[in-house]
Amino acid sequence: MLPKTNFWILPLSLALLSGCKTSNPVQTDAANPTQTTATPTTDAAAPIASAKVTEDSYRLYVTALAADDLEGRKPFTNGEKKTLAYLEREAKALGLEPGNGNSYLQEVPMVEITSAPAPTMQVKGKQSFELKGLEEYVVWAKRPEVNSTIQESELVFAGFGIVAPEYNWNDYAGLDVKDKIVVVLVSDPGFYSADPTFFKGRTMTYYGRWTYKLEEAARQGAKGCLIVHATEPAGYGFQVVQNNWNASRFYLDNRNKPTYKCAMEGWVTTPVAERLFSAAGKNFQAELQRAAKPGFKGMPLGLTVSTSIQAKVKYDKSYNFIAKISGSKRPDEAIVYSAHWDHLGIGKKDAQNDSIYNGAADNASGTAGLLAVAKAFKALPQKPERNIVFLSVTAEEQGLLGSAHYAENPVFAKEKTVANLNIDMLNPYGATKDMVLIGQGQSELEEILAEEAKKAGRYLAPDPTPEAGLYYRSDHFNFAKTGVPALFTGMGTDHVQLGPAEGKKLLANFTANIYHKQNDEVNAAFKFDGAVADLQLLFQMGRRLAFSNQWPQWKAGSEFKAVREKYMKR
Repeated sequence: MLPKTNFWILPLSLALLSGCKTSNPVQTDAANPTQTTATPTTDAAAPIASAKVTEDSYRLYVTALAADDLEGRKPFTNGEKKTLAYLEREAKALGLEPGNGNSYLQEVPMVEITSAPAPTMQVKGKQSFELKGLEEYVVWAKRPEVNSTIQESELVFAGFGIVAPEYNWNDYAGLDVKDKIVVVLVSDPGFYSADPTFFKGRTMTYYGRWTYKLEEAARQGAKGCLIVHATEPAGYGFQVVQNNWNASRFYLDNRNKPTYKCAMEGWVTTPVAERLFSAAGKNFQAELQRAAKPGFKGMPLGLTVSTSIQAKVKYDKSYNFIAKISGSKRPDEAIVYSAHWDHLGIGKKDAQNDSIYNGAADNASGTAGLLAVAKAFKALPQKPERNIVFLSVTAEEQGLLGSAHYAENPVFAKEKTVANLNIDMLNPYGATKDMVLIGQGQSELEEILAEEAKKAGRYLAPDPTPEAGLYYRSDHFNFAKTGVPALFTGMGTDHVQLGPAEGKKLLANFTANIYHKQNDEVNAAFKFDGAVADLQLLFQMGRRLAFSNQWPQWKAGSEFKAVREKYMKR
């Protein structure tokens, strides 16, 4: 999974279209404001069946996918070949059909760029000084060039780097940034406001995502973009950013559709930003506050930077894996379950001499979950009326690339995609009573989830860190951008056996000591029951939709509602 504050996220992206008559809003329980409930609606004419996601099947699949033999499942490696071969064997064993015509595979052309930045960056102005790579900044090349040279390129402060007409906001208005390096702030102006209606207050919008800022800088013609890191609004510490130093990054191969790219992208620490602004005769904290208010105007900083990045470029193909159960009555309509099969591969050895990033929770758990849910569907006494699609995507860790490619080249048309349930990092520390709802207020799928949770004696809890923008950080987001409604949840902490306080400690330990480390593996501490409980809810939601005519919609206020309505004329 991509960097997040709440690394327990189980993105459960589910998408439904129009005509849903079950739009009772999720409500906060007055007796317990941290819990949400929903007025039950009639379960569509789905068969009553004993089919369930079993712990035995999930344990088997996740153990195999997280094994050392799969070498950390990194794209372009032997680990990818082994992973795809395993998925095909298990899909055939379950009786799943190829999901892409006669094939289980969808080709995803990509380019791997391995950046080797110069160890320093020179800053010139009224004050001149040198910045240390890795320690004070992290940069990489995005253009597939052997050498990207930044030679005394002017620095321009562009506030949050946002162009958002719906908020009457344009940080680039009146700024000339062509062939210059823009410095932008992480998150969006709402993070610094006490007004929940300004942008979305502390809840991050898509404009607050660092990926958006890099894309917008390129649209503005900038030569480079440096984002000022701050732990709270970013949602993770600078050590996560540092993982990108001298590392390879993957991008979709768009040589057939070339677009302008910045020569340099990256981050600087807040102390570096303070030093840059001081050299420009400005106070960084004062400028940050100014940038968070309407009427902000960006400005050149009167400084230049020089550095270089050597790069190795490799073009290759990775693959999404697609299996399906054909619908018995409406085979043109699809419910898509998705999870990313990739992880980080083999890297440096840790203190235990382990160099394999097994990625058991992230995301062997989700990929195993697809197989476990598929097995439950195959146990139903009737075939589903709509297609059930199991999509295992590549290169999530590299920027949601596999799902982006699928969204641009869908096997099942977006107009006919009823749902996308995305599974990313299932609970590895034991069953909980709660499930966290991310991006509350986005779609009518929230009511379906609340109903299924209530039936299971569980409840929905609100996102504890909405400012981190977690709704935009996993593969479901690429479905949402095309207008397919997406539901996103995270693992709870109200531990069934140990209680909420101990549950929070288990989560904190996972986040600090296991996430994106070599010891994210199936071991004695790895639990299965919490994942199975969450998978059962996903299965129940998909089962309901598979035997109904429901097309739930985006809610008013969602930034994705208009996209859907443009092509859905029902």
